[in-house]
Amino acid sequence: MVQVKNVSRLCHSKPIVTVNGMFPGPTVYAREGDTLLVNVTNHAQYNMSIHWHGLKQYRNGWADGPAYITQCPIKTGHSYTYNITITGQRGTLWWHAHIFWLRATVYGAIVILPKQGTGFPFLQIYKEANIVLGEWWNNDVEEVVKQGNKLGLPPNMSDAHTINGKPGPLFPCSEKHTYALEVEQGKTYLLRIINAALNDELFFAIAGHNLTVVEIDAVYTKPFTSQAILIAPGQTTNVLVQANQAPGRYFMAARPFMDAPVSIDNKTATGILQYKGIPNTVQPVLPQLPALNNTAFALSFNAKLRSLNTAQFPASVPLKVDRHLFYTIGLGINQCTTCLNGTQLTASLNNITFVMPQIGLLQAHYFNTKGVFTTDFPDRPPTPFNYTGAPLTANLGTKLGTRLSKLGFNSTVELVLQDTNLLTVESHPFHLHGYNFFVVGTGVGNFDPKKDPEKYNLVDPPERNTIGVPTGGWVALRFRADNPGVWFMHCHLELHTSWGLKTAFVVENGKDSDHSVLPPPTDLPPC
Repeated sequence: MVQVKNVSRLCHSKPIVTVNGMFPGPTVYAREGDTLLVNVTNHAQYNMSIHWHGLKQYRNGWADGPAYITQCPIKTGHSYTYNITITGQRGTLWWHAHIFWLRATVYGAIVILPKQGTGFPFLQIYKEANIVLGEWWNNDVEEVVKQGNKLGLPPNMSDAHTINGKPGPLFPCSEKHTYALEVEQGKTYLLRIINAALNDELFFAIAGHNLTVVEIDAVYTKPFTSQAILIAPGQTTNVLVQANQAPGRYFMAARPFMDAPVSIDNKTATGILQYKGIPNTVQPVLPQLPALNNTAFALSFNAKLRSLNTAQFPASVPLKVDRHLFYTIGLGINQCTTCLNGTQLTASLNNITFVMPQIGLLQAHYFNTKGVFTTDFPDRPPTPFNYTGAPLTANLGTKLGTRLSKLGFNSTVELVLQDTNLLTVESHPFHLHGYNFFVVGTGVGNFDPKKDPEKYNLVDPPERNTIGVPTGGWVALRFRADNPGVWFMHCHLELHTSWGLKTAFVVENGKDSDHSVLPPPTDLPPC
């Protein structure tokens, strides 16, 4: 049930949108192979839709959740049941509102356990815990966004980061708003870490304790140990922690990573790892987090991520590519008659700022409704240029349109996402709905189509659903378009998504009904 509840943080109380009155919302537990029926009844004043981030929803985009992409939102006083079958996935994912900026408070974990009788491919664990990282605004987030839009500028940044909805004792009035995890000496714990922040990539560490990465975005990895992890908005990372230090209290901490000249909320959220039997009077120790702009740590951490690639959990990387796509990511400035200074900041892919439709794109595709979208999104930018050279500050206008790219069923796709220095370079986490992809290559500077593919990892690249495009750099992704329907792809920085940094793929049906989009459910919300 989506409902408004008064919540107090940082000496401020305000009404927030919640699920079942909980902040963060309830964890959805399931097992690989299960079918979930999740009834969402909307008692908030806003329209609502819920996205099940990372669940593939094979042939069933109707349950994916992004408003005006796969469904119209659930209006106040109305309900919709998401019918989700979990096939071939196990691990940590998450769910969140997918309309306006409501995911600031409407989010929670999804924990998919392996099939009965199947264990984890790593050390036996004693217990597990969810660590959901978020952001908090003292003011009403929707009002903050409206103010920014009026000015044509970014809205005010958040007032705090949070761990499981709590900022921790480094913030005012927050002693009681501190997450604590009790551990026993000598035991191994699995932490399921989710970055639910709207706009910030985050470092996370625990004082005195190493983190062993074993899974990303619900895909097992080759284990490696690190003092800290980097996690972009939308990503999940499972780590093992051994309680092998002198019994005491140790801060866990999260703080942003930003290596571009962009203002952010750089405050540190903390929780406490507390050994059993240690009194609360013992002062915790802070971990050494990488510096705010530590690009070297970010690049080396991401370079260590590798798929497990065993017989049981293979990395089925497409080796032959049917379709090569090259998308540039740019910021821009467009004219705006309703903005106070006559212009507004915007964002684009291949110089196209995405315009949201008024009915769901999946409905328009399924029922062949004309005039809602076109399938002429360009495979490459209209004019090649030195993408990551000196900052470009002239001719920053973009084209507007609801333009999608059509992919043949079962075709293999390579998509290169290239950051640009239009206004400024910046890291952009991108999320593809309905699919995982393999991150076969990444680099700093301009992608070189002749030389860079020679360095691709086609053996055990990381497999994910959300990837950070490095500041002033590029990533190369490969996937097989075997899930028919309309699938959103967008920046997972809410700010840039709201500026139009998004598009979608129309994946054609296969040759028979078993490889075609399922019929829509009868309770699909009306437009």
